[in-house]
Amino acid sequence: MNDDTTHEDYRDTLLEEELRRAAAILDPVPAELTRIAVDAYALHDLDARIAELTFDSVTDAIPVRGATDVPRMLTFTAGEVTVDVEVTGEGLLGQVLPPQPAGIEVLGGPQQTRSLTADTMGRFTTDTPVTGPFALRLRTGGEVVVTEWTRA
Repeated sequence: MNDDTTHEDYRDTLLEEELRRAAAILDPVPAELTRIAVDAYALHDLDARIAELTFDSVTDAIPVRGATDVPRMLTFTAGEVTVDVEVTGEGLLGQVLPPQPAGIEVLGGPQQTRSLTADTMGRFTTDTPVTGPFALRLRTGGEVVVTEWTRA
């Protein structure tokens, strides 16, 4: 390695650090977003299984002519666990299959996490509208399943 390369690397490091400081002052990351990022990162080493989006009525269903304001239907699958969700302007309605009780958290952008409970038939609902990107975290027995993030 020659002195020019070492000097360039040092300048690049100084420039990067200066840009980081400027960004922190001029465009700081909101504390809530930092909390969400830390929570999301914490999931990477848990035994959480990711439920993949296997059906989305926006892209997979045949539109009905004249139908307006139809609910969005989503299906997420992780192994034997399936989560069917209906997203409307009034909130969420869903079911965990096979039917089982579950603790469910609605994760979303800068919003607070909302907690729901699925009954013994696996049904859950919330009358709080979901806006922006969201995911669901299900706790069923000793298992944790997190859906892919999707937009409402």
